[in-house]
Amino acid sequence: MNFLLDKTDCEIVRILQKNARLSNKELAYEIGLSPSSCLERVRRLQEQGIFEGFHAELHPPAVGIGMQAMIAVRLTHHALNTVETFREYILKNPAVIGLFHVTGANDFLIHIAVTDANHLRSLLLSAFSTRPEVTHIETSIIFEYTRSFQMPVYTQKEV
Repeated sequence: MNFLLDKTDCEIVRILQKNARLSNKELAYEIGLSPSSCLERVRRLQEQGIFEGFHAELHPPAVGIGMQAMIAVRLTHHALNTVETFREYILKNPAVIGLFHVTGANDFLIHIAVTDANHLRSLLLSAFSTRPEVTHIETSIIFEYTRSFQMPVYTQKEV
């Protein structure tokens, strides 16, 4: 592991995770840096690939999402080609908002967002049940979804 972040970099990352819309001037003030130094640090963090992107969080009902679910998928076998083919296929589906390749009884946990129960049923029957590499699916409807946008950030000294 290569940790290139110092305490100031970590603080920049923590603050931007909470509010990526802060102006450079506001961010610099919160950190206690000059705006030019702050801007240079943010640019360096972007160049190093620390930030994968800046996103707008949507309110699901406002965009027609009435239901979310986790689908546990078990594959028939675990050959690299089978895993990659299934992964690529699933990620093309617009209802998929998260994919986890996991250990344990199941191979994948797939977070989906659909309009309603009929949409969920249709998706399960068309996108999952018809796949030859899928041997088992199990669906759990999500009653409540809370997401933290804050990833822990460590300096080398903290590890």
